[in-house]
Amino acid sequence: MSAAERYTIGELARRAGLSVKTVRYYADSGIVPPTDRSPTGYRLFDGEAAARLELVRTLRDLGVGLATIRRVVDHEVPLHEVAAAHAEALAVQIRVLRLRQAVLTVAARRGSDPAEVDELHRLAQLTGRERGHLVGDFLASVFAGHGDQPAYPGAIVSMTPELPDDPSTEQVQAWLELAELCREPTFRASMRRMARQHAADHDVPGLPRPDAVAVVRDGAAPALAAGLDPTSPAADPVVAATTSRYASLPGHSDDADLRQRLLDRLVLANDPRRDRYLDLVAVLNGWSTGDATVPAVDWFIRALRARMPEQAR
Repeated sequence: MSAAERYTIGELARRAGLSVKTVRYYADSGIVPPTDRSPTGYRLFDGEAAARLELVRTLRDLGVGLATIRRVVDHEVPLHEVAAAHAEALAVQIRVLRLRQAVLTVAARRGSDPAEVDELHRLAQLTGRERGHLVGDFLASVFAGHGDQPAYPGAIVSMTPELPDDPSTEQVQAWLELAELCREPTFRASMRRMARQHAADHDVPGLPRPDAVAVVRDGAAPALAAGLDPTSPAADPVVAATTSRYASLPGHSDDADLRQRLLDRLVLANDPRRDRYLDLVAVLNGWSTGDATVPAVDWFIRALRARMPEQAR
């Protein structure tokens, strides 16, 4: 061994950026054994030992246990197998940490009491099957008796969330909020009323087929963005065009009965939780979130009411 390759424990420790105590422990335990001794009995290490120590330090920094490290440096197990197994174990730990972070973040934001923290933790740990059952029960409640209508299968798909196997913290937080919405009785009732009203509209011959909320959102959004007063005469063309498009029947834009039906439909649909539910589904499914419908619906409701007899508003 040349002089250039002779390192004392102190020199080896400085080279590796470790404490002398740590290197001495590795030497005493045989993980990085000395390769020679000086005339005065000091342990010496060569370049191969220095490289071995570098590997030990790296694996320790990555969280690998000493028992496994010994097997690697002694060539009892391939390094790539250890790396793969450790990476898989870390993936599980990361997922658990994300769940915990999401629960604690939501709890901190809400100022949750112990009971709510416990419930959030339970919801975060549901299996895929349990999550599917919770959402399925909610959708079955909303579309009870109407799921076979042509308009509903697509709506059910668009309202079905799928939490990925490796969700982000944001997705876990979205799941927690969505799960609570699904179990909220008033939200279930609101969504069920929307579905029934939509079904009733489609059961009557001659009534419009387009979705009222989508039509109003598209028709009123430009006027809302322009700051147009919904009660002013300047809004008349917007009201007439949007109502006519909803009707899909020429000459019915001024029909009072149609306006009343549209107003009833919009009042039922004007629940901000509906927008929030769809945004949460988009986060979970990796879709882009849509524009909020409530501001445009609010605008159009005011516009309709301003153009109806006072007793009908």
